[in-house]
Amino acid sequence: MLYLQALCGSALADEVDIKKVKWQKIKDFFHHRETIILEAMREEERERSVRRHKAMTRERKTDFAARHKLMQRPQELVRPFSERSEHGFPSDDPVSPPVDQCYRVLMDLVDRNLSVLNGEDPSALDESIRTKLKVLSCGKIQLVPMAKETSDKRANKHFTLDVCNDLSNLIDIWPFDAWISICKCMDYWIWGRNYNFLHNMRDDAVPAALLESETRDYIDAGLLLNSPYISVLREERDIDLIISLDFSESDPFMTVREAADMCRKQNIPFPEVNIPSEDVKKPKDFYVFTGKNTPTVIHIPLFNVINCGDEIEAWRIKYRTFQGSYSAEMITDLMEVAGKNISNNREKLLEQIQAVIQKKIFRRFNNSGCSLI
Repeated sequence: MLYLQALCGSALADEVDIKKVKWQKIKDFFHHRETIILEAMREEERERSVRRHKAMTRERKTDFAARHKLMQRPQELVRPFSERSEHGFPSDDPVSPPVDQCYRVLMDLVDRNLSVLNGEDPSALDESIRTKLKVLSCGKIQLVPMAKETSDKRANKHFTLDVCNDLSNLIDIWPFDAWISICKCMDYWIWGRNYNFLHNMRDDAVPAALLESETRDYIDAGLLLNSPYISVLREERDIDLIISLDFSESDPFMTVREAADMCRKQNIPFPEVNIPSEDVKKPKDFYVFTGKNTPTVIHIPLFNVINCGDEIEAWRIKYRTFQGSYSAEMITDLMEVAGKNISNNREKLLEQIQAVIQKKIFRRFNNSGCSLI
């Protein structure tokens, strides 16, 4: 019976490394867009004030009883925390604490998670968060002291969730709710984690390390080398030709250089790679690397002087790895540029393919002791 196992991975795989990167990304996003985020939350609060004012105006127009009731509302809005609803404020007309202060608590929480992941002492941030929440809630919120070390992974998870839930109860503005949800998702991290179908199997041919864990995290092979050279260079594959269409964001020769270096260390046949220094920033559109008893490697950088002219860097910036979805126009432009790398080099590709075929035929005849004549 053939058993097919689908695997979903997460680029970094390791949970700690993933969280370090993601928490830092969240922090950077907040930092670079702080003014926009705060203004969005303030605008939401202003709109709520307008809605409250309009509602109060409508009630004034009804009857004397409604007006009398409305006169009592300012007192209701400022009554002690203990007399409010379970969420801290009247459920029918919530008034949130200052958004700036709640935002600072959230930023402290992000920094605290980074401190724990980096093995640093988070106690100062811990105290800052507790103090701010106590002030914001008029003393109602008292976070339970941690029973374990403040840097403990499980304790940090509970602390993060408690703070997120307390902030959700204190402020009900959609931009803030969105970011609290992101922080909660970070704490419930399971992305890229898969059931280990080898768990507890009894097979001497399978390394013991693959049998022990019930789940496994699969890393993006691109983090080892941003092109699958190693997987195609297994000895039993007997590879003769590799056509490398490189799409790396920065150095267009990084993958082929690292592949050559790794193969040299692992005694895997691979041609020597020498790149002219002037080609690093202005790569051509076709490179061939050959060697004795090695596969032929054709390397084609995506953006080069042939299809991009003097605008290589502009194209690289336009098509970064980490960015939003490409528009239809961007996709069309990219396909056209990538297509030129093949159409412009059609004859060169056929020439190298033919050379490899002839080389393989010649080698087989020599190994068999026959003559081509």
